[in-house]
Amino acid sequence: MNKEIYITGAGVVSAIGMGKAATLDALVNGRTGVEPIKYLRTSHTGLPVGEVKYSNDELREMLRIPSSEAFIRSSLLAIPAVKEAMEQARLDDRSSLRTAFLSGITVGGMDQAELMYSDFLNNDSRNDYIELNDCGACTEQIAAFIGGFRMASTIVTACSSSANTIMMGVDMIKTGRADIVVAGGTECLSRYHVNGFNTLMILDREICKPFDRDRAGINLGEGAGFLVLETAASAARRGVAPIGKIAGYSNVCDAFHPTASSPDGLGPYLAMKGAIENAGLKPEDIDYLNAHGTGTPNNDLTEGLAAMKLFGDSVPPLSSLKAYTGHTTSAAGSFEAVVSLLAIEYNFLPVNMNFRNKIEEHNFSPVTNPVPARPVRNVLSNSFGFGGNDSAIVLSKI
Repeated sequence: MNKEIYITGAGVVSAIGMGKAATLDALVNGRTGVEPIKYLRTSHTGLPVGEVKYSNDELREMLRIPSSEAFIRSSLLAIPAVKEAMEQARLDDRSSLRTAFLSGITVGGMDQAELMYSDFLNNDSRNDYIELNDCGACTEQIAAFIGGFRMASTIVTACSSSANTIMMGVDMIKTGRADIVVAGGTECLSRYHVNGFNTLMILDREICKPFDRDRAGINLGEGAGFLVLETAASAARRGVAPIGKIAGYSNVCDAFHPTASSPDGLGPYLAMKGAIENAGLKPEDIDYLNAHGTGTPNNDLTEGLAAMKLFGDSVPPLSSLKAYTGHTTSAAGSFEAVVSLLAIEYNFLPVNMNFRNKIEEHNFSPVTNPVPARPVRNVLSNSFGFGGNDSAIVLSKI
């Protein structure tokens, strides 16, 4: 159970670009991908969201998927990220390996099901798309397209979904249930998605302002992120150079409220504390805290209070990525794990966009300078889901 789990590949798709190179360029240059709705068919066209800048037809063409095949957008977003991760990990020939695929998602194929529901009621011409509404069907579709997996599984815990697939993947390798795991998550925007969050009255009508005193809510986003996980021995045997490791992780549930964090940040505190302890580190070893930072009054206040409880007067450099990409919900944990790896590899701190005024209850301000005071070796990445399903992962330099 004490095996070190290395990361040998990473792939990402979001509103700021397709692939790690485009993502790094946008982060370093402070470029947001949050814009008014363009691709989603909805009346809420004025809402700012983080849409991936390709239509479904363009994604199909890129992946050579004919229009006659039933494919949902979540799968179309995930496949390029999975392929990028697997290409970096050189997982072309995996016939002799027990390779598992784990994906986190919550909306599933709702983007197509909601468009075709009336057809489903009146005839059977759209049944293929209705069947893809299920979250597990998305995972199976991605796994079947890529091929070569011994098993596939889906985790649905809202915004902590993909972080939890990474934890599950580590556990599967440590307990001998898999040799290699491709873990992450994907999520596309849908009218169901947008209308649901709009009903909760937590959408910002401007680009969001995480950790700012005047924050007003979230921007929704979409995208995907995936990691290839294996032991050091497996990577050495295959001749692949690791790009980082999963040093520690923790998942807790404070079950305080269906959508809100506990006012004292108990869940986030226990998740962060547990991940650091699981990594065998101390709070002062964390060089950067990649915060969940949704931009809502509740989350940012309580996540900050939790960080203060854990780190005291020495909260590490902290920032949220949500103003770059919108909140990618189920894909957030794995997308931000990839960004954490980029911060370690390129030794920079993602700037917390749109910050102007400190939250009065906090003893820290988020990152406004991308230059770290010391090398970025250990990153703590937070992902908090509805119902208080809170996860934290420590990613470290080899």
